[in-house]
Amino acid sequence: MLNEIKKDAQARMAKSIEALRHNLVKVRTGRANTGLVDSIKVNYYGSDMPLSQVASVAVGDARSLVITPWEKQMVGAVEKAILASDLGLTPNTAGTTIRLNIPALTEERRRDLTKVVHGEGEDAKVAVRNVRRDANQQVKELLKEKQISEDESARTEAEIQKITDSAIKDVDEVVKAKEAELMSV
Repeated sequence: MLNEIKKDAQARMAKSIEALRHNLVKVRTGRANTGLVDSIKVNYYGSDMPLSQVASVAVGDARSLVITPWEKQMVGAVEKAILASDLGLTPNTAGTTIRLNIPALTEERRRDLTKVVHGEGEDAKVAVRNVRRDANQQVKELLKEKQISEDESARTEAEIQKITDSAIKDVDEVVKAKEAELMSV
């Protein structure tokens, strides 16, 4: 029973870290990355579809993405979706191909993005701590119902704290790696 609580907490903390990694892919560095446009939704015959389902997205070179819609009439809708997104990129269209040139980041913009990365990291830490709180609450419930002893409760809470410390260290490493990626020219 206690092992299940610890395994569940560890799995949920790992999901929080994975969610952080997924969110940080959207933070633009100076390099082209197909993950930048993953969150863009395109109006496809009245319903919003992810860009990857209406077009192929490829890295043209280090500073550009090439988007090729599956259908010719979707070029305008894809352009409109890119302009409406919060990426701040302007599409260049040549026939049925859309090219997104990714400008180099200024020092000021890099610092702003670093703050965003730290904010995402703090959100992930809060999520990890919430998981810890839930796990400790479950242990306290078992103690209250006299299903475990106080020694088992204290030992389990200490193990949960070790899992939490490890997860927070992982979050710090992910944030540090993204920050280093952002600050490299």
